[in-house]
Amino acid sequence: VQLQASGGGLVQSGGSLTLSCVASGITFSRYSMGWFRQAPGKEREFVGAVRSGSGAATYYLDSVKDRFSISRDNAKNTVYLRMNGLKPEDTAVYHCAADAGLILSNIRNYRAYNYWGQGTLVTVSS
Repeated sequence: VQLQASGGGLVQSGGSLTLSCVASGITFSRYSMGWFRQAPGKEREFVGAVRSGSGAATYYLDSVKDRFSISRDNAKNTVYLRMNGLKPEDTAVYHCAADAGLILSNIRNYRAYNYWGQGTLVTVSS
């Protein structure tokens, strides 16, 4: 199983980025996909997730829900994180994660995800 995240970079406050995560080695459509971030000296933090199955419900960290958007393309085995209105406090390494048996109560719990990508760095300058 491999999750390859990309799309990070340096952006000014108020700017936008779209992160992508391409999965291989799994039946992608059956997996819930999450995005987490980790800033230096801080714990890994849930950013958002999209469930598997019809409807593909999405969930977000409160502080990003009006600025970030998650989507998935099952035909491309890819999950996206569109980030608008970026703030310096969004600076972190962003990781994608996957799990097939995720229950709703664990959607925000990074320990519940079985597979992880290597992360992509997002730096937001003020």
